[in-house]
Amino acid sequence: MNDRGKYIKKASWISILGNIFLSSLKITVGIISGSLAVIADGIDSASDIVTSIITLITANIISKPPDVRFPYGYEKADTIASKVLAFIIFFAGAQLAISTGSKLLEFQVREMPTTIAIYVTIISIVGKLLLALYQYKVGKKVNSSMLIANAQNMQSDVIISVSVLIGLIFIFIFKLPILDVITAFSVSGWIMWTAIRIFIKSNTELMDGVHDTGIYKKVFKAVEEVEGVHHPHRVRIRQINNAYLIAIDIEVDGSLSVTDSHQIAHLVDENIKNKLDNVYDILVHIEPIGTIDKDEQYGVSTEDLAK
Repeated sequence: MNDRGKYIKKASWISILGNIFLSSLKITVGIISGSLAVIADGIDSASDIVTSIITLITANIISKPPDVRFPYGYEKADTIASKVLAFIIFFAGAQLAISTGSKLLEFQVREMPTTIAIYVTIISIVGKLLLALYQYKVGKKVNSSMLIANAQNMQSDVIISVSVLIGLIFIFIFKLPILDVITAFSVSGWIMWTAIRIFIKSNTELMDGVHDTGIYKKVFKAVEEVEGVHHPHRVRIRQINNAYLIAIDIEVDGSLSVTDSHQIAHLVDENIKNKLDNVYDILVHIEPIGTIDKDEQYGVSTEDLAK
């Protein structure tokens, strides 16, 4: 857990420093060159500085060990941070949309931006691509939805910078500086859509669901391979970050001793962990064969998967 926090902290610092450089460069050159699209791209990178600071703070939180108040640990702070990132990204996009939209309605004659805007945009594309790949690689390595969300945001930044570059090229080809404002407005829309996608994806974890429901079939298969297990049912799987917390009911011969029943439950636990990656914890509830509980409302059975 401590190593995981260290990886996230390192990735966050690299993101902060990288985005400070790119944001300062783009905003400065955007002002000098007169390109609103480049300034918009720089503002987007500035919002990435804030999101990276949030990931850095969150890394300190999730490194805390479980305690009485949070017996499952602080891992879900990662998911909550993804929500916060989504709000910040959306706010930045909305502010940009309001600003560029008002300029489009003003119908003012704008001057042509200078060619330096093209060069800084190319630098931005390369820099953002490297940062996004690094964040995604670390996010996958330590199973951090927060870093992966940050990487997705930076991947969107690459697309934004590419669209800005294409817009600038068309501006110089057709001599239409209004395209610079239109490009900036389009960028704001893409930023807001990225925020919405991050927000929706994080909902599953906060509602104790799973992104891939195929995980249930894998659990049932692993349980049914254990000798002495009958009628596995009421499986509940939720995610703590990208790790699975699994609860399952199984039936065993009612004449078995507590020791023998416990051994079967232990084998179920082991086999699930051997078959699946990223298992956070497993809870196995044992019942005698033929137990019927009409009040059971939660969980998934093999019959549910067949529907």
